[in-house]
Amino acid sequence: MTMALTIVGCAGSTAGPDSAASCYLLSHTDDAGQTWRLVLDLGSGAIGPLQRHCDPVRVDGVLVSHGHPDHCADLGALDVLRRYGPSRDEHVPLIPLLGPEGIDRRIGDVSGDPTDRGAGTYDFRALAPGDTVRIGPFEIEAARALHPVSALAYLVTAGDTRVLFTGDTDRCAEVDAFAARATAILGEAGWAHREVNPPGVHMSGDQLGRMASEAGVERLIVTHIASWLDPEPTLLAVRAHAPHAVLARPGDVHEL
Repeated sequence: MTMALTIVGCAGSTAGPDSAASCYLLSHTDDAGQTWRLVLDLGSGAIGPLQRHCDPVRVDGVLVSHGHPDHCADLGALDVLRRYGPSRDEHVPLIPLLGPEGIDRRIGDVSGDPTDRGAGTYDFRALAPGDTVRIGPFEIEAARALHPVSALAYLVTAGDTRVLFTGDTDRCAEVDAFAARATAILGEAGWAHREVNPPGVHMSGDQLGRMASEAGVERLIVTHIASWLDPEPTLLAVRAHAPHAVLARPGDVHEL
C-alpha cells in the first residue's frame, strides 16, 4: 500500500496567518488493512488543524526533529487534549514520542511545571544519530541535522516508500546520505535567497533543490519557508534544480 503525507502546518519559524507551524501526518495501511499514523513535528498552532485529519490522542507515534517551539510547542497541547478532552476516560495507550534527548522537557517548559514531562500521555524514547526504531509498518532512521540546537533528520520507510524529513538543517553529509536513499523528500528551505546566509541553520531553496537533484529524487515537497515570506521565489530557486518540486500547503495530501 502507498504512504500518504498530509500537510497539517508548514509555516517556518512561527505559525502564520494561513498555516500552523511544522506538522505533518504520515499514514500507511498495512496488508491486514490497519491504517497507521505517524506525526512528524507538532509545532505551534498545529493541534487545531491536526484534528481535521485524525484523532491526535490515537496516533501511533509522534516524531520530533528538535526543540524549537515551531516544531514541538504543541506537545503540551496534545497532552492537555488527552488528559481533559473527550477521550480522557477511555484508557487510550500512551503515545510513543521520539526525538532528541530532552524533548520531553519542553512539555514542562510550556506548562510552567518543570517536573511535567507528559508521562500520562507519552512514552518518550530519546533518539541519537544512527538509531533505528520501528512503529508498526514504519521503520524510522535518525541522522544528525546541522542546526544550532540538537536536531535530527529522519528517513521513514514503509513498503517501497522512503521519505526523508529533513527537519531544520543546513545542508550536510548526513542528510545528503539519507537523500541518496529516499524516494521522496519533505525538505526545509528556511533561508530566503540572499547572497550570504548564516551557516549551520537552514537550507536555501538553491541548496534544497541541488540536494534533491544530486540524489536523483524527483518527489520533493518544499516546506518551512518563513511565515512572513512570499514562498514563490524560494520555489523558483528549488525548481532551477528540481523542476517537479511543489510547495507544502496546509491540507494538501500527497500520495507517495
